[in-house]
Amino acid sequence: MPQTRIGTSQDLLQELRGWVEHETPTTDPAAINGLLDKAEAELRAVGAEVERIPGRDGFGDHLVARTPANAAHGNRKPVLVAGHLDTVWDHGTLAKTIPFRVEGEKAYGPGIYDMKSGSFAAFHSLREILRQKVATRSPITLLLTSDEEVGSPSSRALIEAEAAKACAVLIPEPAGNPGKACVTARKGVGRFVVRVQGQSAHAGGNWEEGSSAVVTLARLITQIHALVDLPGGTTTNVAPIWGGTRPNVIAAEAGCEVDFRVSSIAKGAALVDAVMAMAGPQPEGTNVTITGGLNRPPMEESPAILAVYERARAIAAGQGYDLPKQHRGGGSDGNFTAAMGIPTLDGLGCSGAGAHAEFEHILWEELAPRTATLCELLETLE
Repeated sequence: MPQTRIGTSQDLLQELRGWVEHETPTTDPAAINGLLDKAEAELRAVGAEVERIPGRDGFGDHLVARTPANAAHGNRKPVLVAGHLDTVWDHGTLAKTIPFRVEGEKAYGPGIYDMKSGSFAAFHSLREILRQKVATRSPITLLLTSDEEVGSPSSRALIEAEAAKACAVLIPEPAGNPGKACVTARKGVGRFVVRVQGQSAHAGGNWEEGSSAVVTLARLITQIHALVDLPGGTTTNVAPIWGGTRPNVIAAEAGCEVDFRVSSIAKGAALVDAVMAMAGPQPEGTNVTITGGLNRPPMEESPAILAVYERARAIAAGQGYDLPKQHRGGGSDGNFTAAMGIPTLDGLGCSGAGAHAEFEHILWEELAPRTATLCELLETLE
């Protein structure tokens, strides 16, 4: 059991409601900064050393909070716990689509599952450790970021810099559904943009003078789809697509976006090479340009990750629940830290369902035991 008094799930839900009802779409840095203001003020009030990193490129700020220097920690590296405050939901979702509400074991709200409940659990754990003056084996660093839902373009360097100093990284992204599992491996994630330049012509009178960008794109889509290897953990998905102007005009332009997922860095490199080889002049007389690549490296399971997992599983058992592990196709900021060789355990947040969907919810009665598990990890890892 953690030394820190966490409170009841009802208590936690009451405070979490304020976070959920403060809407924070990635596209509104001011809204995200407003929630960061609240977190910063409360952490400073209990003695945290807080650094606020100004947002850039249209994104919100990032917040780093540390436990004060303590001679008892010696030269131990800190435990890093990292979450994000941005959500995929636009302003007005709370009023029109997913009002905060509790129905039996489920608590609903925009971003409550992905991942305000987890980020709140991390914040709450650090705040209460400091407020209650609980001794921890290692220093603690809390990182709250503002742009994870779009790939962490302005926070990746900060995440990696903090991870490089850490002995372990904890990511309170949502627990698995079904199974309520934490995450010991994630696929790498990448994107491409494919653009085809052709030659327009009248589709009836001058067909032979045209070069259809749409025909080239159609062929490339089937080639990209053929790279799918489900047993090997590789998937591709082409969407959206565009091209042409009118039925009677040979299409001069066409294009698409591609999402791909891979289970290892080697497979990612092979897929990138295969897709990039499709660029250049084409048999139809068109030309293809392709941009993009792997933007989140795979989080590959390792003995060091499994050691942290076994510690978390033992703590969870003390809280009265089983904590299985899983490999997940979606990416998180844990992909970055695991790829650096830092032991990273992900999916430590609350279970539920509906990430990015209109039925997004958590199983709110798990808030206390899940937060207690995270808190005890923060207290005891070294």
